[in-house]
Amino acid sequence: MASESPKKNWSINDFEIGKPLGKGKFGRVYLARESKSKYIVALKVIFKEQIEKYRLQHQLKREMAIQTSLRHPHVLRLYGWFHDAERIFLILEYAHGGELYGELRRAGYLSEQQAATYIASLTHALAYCHEKHVIHRDIKPENLLLDHEGRLKIADFGWSVQSTNKRHTMCGTLDYLAPEMVENKAHDYAVDNWTLGVLCYEFLYGVPPFEADSQADTFRRIMKVDLTFPSTPHVSTEAKDLILQLLVKDSAKRLPLDKILKHPWIIMNADPNGSFPE
Repeated sequence: MASESPKKNWSINDFEIGKPLGKGKFGRVYLARESKSKYIVALKVIFKEQIEKYRLQHQLKREMAIQTSLRHPHVLRLYGWFHDAERIFLILEYAHGGELYGELRRAGYLSEQQAATYIASLTHALAYCHEKHVIHRDIKPENLLLDHEGRLKIADFGWSVQSTNKRHTMCGTLDYLAPEMVENKAHDYAVDNWTLGVLCYEFLYGVPPFEADSQADTFRRIMKVDLTFPSTPHVSTEAKDLILQLLVKDSAKRLPLDKILKHPWIIMNADPNGSFPE
């Protein structure tokens, strides 16, 4: 549909709008159907007034340019966009399974097979992004969606940046920030590798590893890499080994993405198809 005719000038009249799928700080997401092809999409509606108020024009343009250029089975497609006087509309791939965050909250924690499958899928997607010089910088369960086959999709590129140089902006979400970002030091692709370690821990234990009562305490725990593993029988030694190899303060010593895929825990547990139907 939109992907096949990128030159088309879309408008709201091209879509039948369905139920709301979610609400963000700057707008809402709706289920929609392209009238001619009957193709189902998610329509993200962003209010220009909000974007101008928070001076996010540059960030939004960057997000749209990055996400449009990416084509990977584990990256949510942005097919196109259009706008009217008050709103900007993003035409996005529809992920039937919703946020991984919801699944994690419902289940409490994930099985090793599910966690390993999601980490492997994310690793493949991030390797592709890094090849394209894109650092995501905000991988978290709320930004990961599942399609109708239970396949994981990275959805939100709001903090992403395309750069071959080290960056200095502190961004992303507190619990998932790498030590170099907390300390406002230069950072590179390795911040995404750190986040994979945080997510792997959260998938298996149900909470992020450095969670604390205050922002300052969380920062302190991240900088000290204050990592403890609760004694639960459902988490294997191999899983802990992978987490320990990713949550390393020195970014140069974190396990590289290609080595994650060769780690015994991933090999033993991950579904090579990357899907986890319910």
